Amino acid sequence: MNPEISLVITTIQPPNAVLATYARECATRNIRFIVIGDEKSPPDFSLEGCDFFDPGRQAEQGFTLAPLLPLNHYSRKNIGYLHAIRSGAKIILETDDDNAPNPGFFDLKPVSRIVNTFHGEGWMNVYRYFSDELVWPRGYPLHLVREPALLPEHFHEEMATCPIIQGMADGAPDVDAIFRLTRPDPGPFLRKPDLALGNNTWCPFNSQNTTWSAPAFLLLYLPSTCSFRMTDIWRSFIAQRIAWSCGWNILFRGSTVTQKRNPHSLMHDFRDEIPGYLNNPAIAEMLSDLQLKPGEQHIARNLVKCYEAFVAQGFMEPAELTRVSAWITDVTT
Repeated sequence: MNPEISLVITTIQPPNAVLATYARECATRNIRFIVIGDEKSPPDFSLEGCDFFDPGRQAEQGFTLAPLLPLNHYSRKNIGYLHAIRSGAKIILETDDDNAPNPGFFDLKPVSRIVNTFHGEGWMNVYRYFSDELVWPRGYPLHLVREPALLPEHFHEEMATCPIIQGMADGAPDVDAIFRLTRPDPGPFLRKPDLALGNNTWCPFNSQNTTWSAPAFLLLYLPSTCSFRMTDIWRSFIAQRIAWSCGWNILFRGSTVTQKRNPHSLMHDFRDEIPGYLNNPAIAEMLSDLQLKPGEQHIARNLVKCYEAFVAQGFMEPAELTRVSAWITDVTT
């Protein structure tokens, strides 16, 4: 087993074809495969090739954060990240149980390399870079979705350091409920060169196809006093803001998974996305205005400062600060 690479997925489903594929592919590559269950997970969950943690086993790992996290919430995935880190991971891959791997999912690229980079203040719809259709990522401001796509002359090849990489998803990509209620799923994303976003350029990214390198592990934290539909999106905004203070870029690449979406109530999704529809532009402005200390050595303090701002503005509950503190303790000790 290669302890330096881990794949983390959370599920409440019985073992399915997607999970079986990941178990087989991880075994072939000697990658540790961690599956985090929840209260609704089958009590007899068993899949050869994965390390499954039900809530009871999660509680036995000795993490400060574990007893503070709510049951039946996606944020329990944090326990998987912590287990991977404690096991010696230098790279953490994450996806979901309804995202089947395409060729390239396990391909790892250098953190620092020459890539197309976009510099510009404000919001960029990266989906429009990878698609000719009108499509936008979950969390993108609705009043901007009809803005024209940026053309290649806006991008410049340069050296970028990208410890966080978001991949696209074909099939049923990660769009919001308004898109799904009003439009059919888009076609496959275009096969285009990777794209890095520079400082002050916002685009939400999710937890469905993301690669994290060790310097950014503290930014993996998924908040738990917000809805399931906002936890990874608001995490992405915080991660972007702190990445800028470290001189990092967020990298987006083409599709390396195909989603066959688990059943959802679109109206429930819509309800849980309302805080984002109403507040994401203001949240980005709030984070941009924060005075963060530059450098990787200040990531922990900057993380706390970002969550303090969320709590002060009423976007999250005060309990989030206790959980963030516990997370930092578990990652750093």
